[in-house]
Amino acid sequence: MNGEQKARQLRRHKRVATALFLAMVLLYAAMVVLAPSQSAAWVGYVKAFAEAAMVGALADWFAVTALFHHPLGLPIPHTNLIEERKQAIGDNLGGFVVDNFLTPNTIRPYIDKVKLATRVGDWLLERKHQELVLREIFLMAKELLTKLDDQEMANLLARKAASLREQIQLHKLVSQLGDYLLLKGEHQPVITAIAKSVKEYVHQHEDLVREKVKGESYFFIPGFVEDKLAAKITAGLERYFEEVETDPNHRLRGEISSQLAQFFSEVGTGAKWNDFFQDIVDNLLSEEKLKDFAIAAWQSIKATLTEELARPDSSLAHYLSNLITQQAEALRTDQQLQEKIDNWVRLTAYKFVLRNANAVGT
Repeated sequence: MNGEQKARQLRRHKRVATALFLAMVLLYAAMVVLAPSQSAAWVGYVKAFAEAAMVGALADWFAVTALFHHPLGLPIPHTNLIEERKQAIGDNLGGFVVDNFLTPNTIRPYIDKVKLATRVGDWLLERKHQELVLREIFLMAKELLTKLDDQEMANLLARKAASLREQIQLHKLVSQLGDYLLLKGEHQPVITAIAKSVKEYVHQHEDLVREKVKGESYFFIPGFVEDKLAAKITAGLERYFEEVETDPNHRLRGEISSQLAQFFSEVGTGAKWNDFFQDIVDNLLSEEKLKDFAIAAWQSIKATLTEELARPDSSLAHYLSNLITQQAEALRTDQQLQEKIDNWVRLTAYKFVLRNANAVGT
């Protein structure tokens, strides 16, 4: 019921009360006139009834009016009580509420009944509520994007990147990556590919081997011997690298693995490698380059978010919708999560009410 309806209702009640009072006045006057000529007992009863009704009406009017105003505008003592003592009345009422309704023993039973997690889960599972939450999230995100200063955001990203750059120990990362690849045997396919390539290269360049043999041999060695020797060398190299290619336990593979392990160990602990990779980081991620990267990154992030927020069927909307559904299901089915959330809500509400009890009274 709004204020206008209450005002109309009050005016109606006042008219009814006034009409009843006037009716009692007329009834009393009629009995006064009728009494000398009428000796019946009922006249006295009706007269007394009308008189009592008028007195009661006037007493009620005076009592109610005296609470809020001066009756007939006269400054009668002990009238207009609420206006003159509203501060004391408010203080007493506030104290009464605090002392009787906001005590630990009073609010504890109600706080213990709070089960917010399940209700929130049920509420969020309804499609219209999910759409409402998503719409509000998107509106807040859009407003936030429009208020963010692009240069400040780029500077923030640049500062964060600079801080990370100082923490990066690239030589250790390379060393750890190398150790991981060796542990997983990821270098073995590379050795296989190299062995195969060398084998094919030797096979395709037998003439080059022959020329090298002739260039290194003595003048008195016949040409057919040199050709035979070159063929032997070529065939031997082909067989050797074919063995490396096909045999996963070949000795050369073990030697290469050992050499790589030693190399990555030196990279991780050697000062020269630290300096070498630090120079790379400083050159690639200089302050000016970081600023340029940050500006480009923020522009890309903002454009992507703006595009995603503009479409209700975007990937971001689907992701958030699925996330809300998952969390709602968890709130409804995960008892441990329910207890955790509800206990936190109860404890927080309990402390909040007790801490602000006096403020509520005020």
